[in-house]
Amino acid sequence: MKRNWIIFFSLLLLCVNSTFLFGFKPYTQKALLRKVIIDAGHGGHDGGAEGKYSQEKDVSLAVALKLGKLLETEMPEIEVVLTRTQDIYQSPPTKANIANYNKGDLFISIHCNSAHPVRHSELTGYDTQVYYTGKGKKKKKHTRKVPQYRHWTTPNPAKGTETYIWGAHKTDQKEKAMRENESLYLDSATANFVKDFDPNSPDRMILYSLKTQQYFNRSANLALTVEEEFKKVGRISRQAQQRQAGIWVLQAVAMPSILVETGFISNPDEEEYLNSDGGQNEIVRCIVHALKRYKYSLESQGQRGVTATK
Repeated sequence: MKRNWIIFFSLLLLCVNSTFLFGFKPYTQKALLRKVIIDAGHGGHDGGAEGKYSQEKDVSLAVALKLGKLLETEMPEIEVVLTRTQDIYQSPPTKANIANYNKGDLFISIHCNSAHPVRHSELTGYDTQVYYTGKGKKKKKHTRKVPQYRHWTTPNPAKGTETYIWGAHKTDQKEKAMRENESLYLDSATANFVKDFDPNSPDRMILYSLKTQQYFNRSANLALTVEEEFKKVGRISRQAQQRQAGIWVLQAVAMPSILVETGFISNPDEEEYLNSDGGQNEIVRCIVHALKRYKYSLESQGQRGVTATK
């Protein structure tokens, strides 16, 4: 009987499309956006991508600090936690531990993109090369024309923003994070209800799986919203995407998570933009606008769920 109840409750958590949790008022309150973890990518000896005169670690920190300040001003009801506020190195597990320890409701990682230089070559002329064939008295001298080339590179013209969520093939790692940080998303009543269940029981695994899917959908919705806000101010959007490799921390935090590639530091024009106050301020305004829409959506969906149960 108890097993049937936990399966029912788990399914109810995701409702129809597992986008938001609605069924019980205590859980709805738990689902509100109250604390945001902001991660400035790289740091210390890990400089990240490099432009002509700047490094990703410095740009990401400057943007993260401004994002935290603007969030505190425009959304004072939200608590902001930054993984770093200075130029220090933190391993991915350290970043994930900070986010999970602080029980964040959302994780945002700030980065800069980079693209390899474009290689060029052109024929500059021919060189006369001497070579020999045969041996002894049969040895003969020959000449041939060898083409000569000039090689050089130019900055890659790639530009624009990308916002990532963890790849679907990393779901097992996300579920592991959910299992290890259950207290982040279970209200006290629910936690008390499931406390006697084996963490590896099928019932509890259903709960982790459904909750992971819900966070995937929330992350995807926010990533799309962030890119929409960038497009509104004229930035080139390279769309919201699943991160296939390289950003382990996205699936290691037990909360919705996105990674914002703010622009291509390898592009001289974008490097200027990323290092300017105007560019950084525009970036953080776009992210804050997206967060306001995200928070409104959570609250609206939650309120409809509460109303539906009355």
